[in-house]
Amino acid sequence: MNNMAMFTWGPEYSVGNDRIDREHQKLFELADRLHQAMLSGGGNTILRGLFDELAEYTRTHFAHEEALMQRYSYPQLPAHAEIHRQLIARVASLQADLRGGKLTVTTNTMQFLRDWLSHHIGKTDRLVAVQVRACELQPASR
Repeated sequence: MNNMAMFTWGPEYSVGNDRIDREHQKLFELADRLHQAMLSGGGNTILRGLFDELAEYTRTHFAHEEALMQRYSYPQLPAHAEIHRQLIARVASLQADLRGGKLTVTTNTMQFLRDWLSHHIGKTDRLVAVQVRACELQPASR
């Protein structure tokens, strides 16, 4: 059995915002727990529970991230929020398939999650962090 972590947080994923970085680390942790359960042959009930936990935390994180973008007038907020909505819809579809017995958690599912996390955090969220830092560095206007 291969216990190699598929979801490993590293400094390359840091966006420089403590709260968002902590939430991203939690997403990696939850995804890795799901992956480890899949590798160890965890039953569908366990896998569904972990997948549901990951999905719920993702929605919570997206809400926090979008509030941060709103607060700092991030110009790409509508497009970024649409990317979030697309992932939530995809995950909801996977959840429905898992509950309906049409899908099990597979390596392809895990690869999709890993690719999405690494691309979204490493590229898209990094742009948000640049805007947040720029706004935080500006002197407060009175």
